Amino acid sequence: MTPDEKKQQVAQAALEHVVEDTVIGVGTGSTANHFIDALASIKHKIEGTVASSEATAQRLKSHHIPVFELNAVAEISVYIDGADEANRHLHLTKGGGGALTREKIVAAVSKRFVCVADDSKLVDVLGKFPLPIEVIPMARSYVAREIVKLGGKPIWRENFVTDNGNEILDVHSLNIVDPVGLESELNHITGVVTNGLFARRPADLLMLGSDKGILTFD
Repeated sequence: MTPDEKKQQVAQAALEHVVEDTVIGVGTGSTANHFIDALASIKHKIEGTVASSEATAQRLKSHHIPVFELNAVAEISVYIDGADEANRHLHLTKGGGGALTREKIVAAVSKRFVCVADDSKLVDVLGKFPLPIEVIPMARSYVAREIVKLGGKPIWRENFVTDNGNEILDVHSLNIVDPVGLESELNHITGVVTNGLFARRPADLLMLGSDKGILTFD
């Protein structure tokens, strides 16, 4: 199977975790897009969605799936999103598409977080994929200098602005053996909005598409 076929496979399987007659959260990225396309087949079974990005909202609306603002929703039953990296402890690296802050907010509100990806995303140690960090624009250089002190090599994602009007630093050369600790440490740097480590609030279930079928970790 190709990576895209694995993503389609796991996106379809994720429909089993959609809670009927509730509002669900929907992530951003290639696997999330496959999930949105699959969700269209059962859209009549849910109350609606909360989107983690403007791009996701547009794709949901193109399928005539209701999209609500998070402030108008009291509860989200389940959040379904992809990842750039995942380990067996359900810690994730996210934000390759630049939607990490809104993704983290929707995940925090959701009762359950189901992460869907292809099996190439499973790693023993996070860090090979550059860690995205959303920063306030005026603080970009300062934050970069602080990250260098931590052993990272930050690269400004030029010509990219998040849905929140901020910028992204992609941090290379990190060997993330303590995802929870590093997530907190990075978030304490003044000027950081948030970083792409989902460790303090990890996934509740990791589903991976593979040649052997769906692999699950919980």
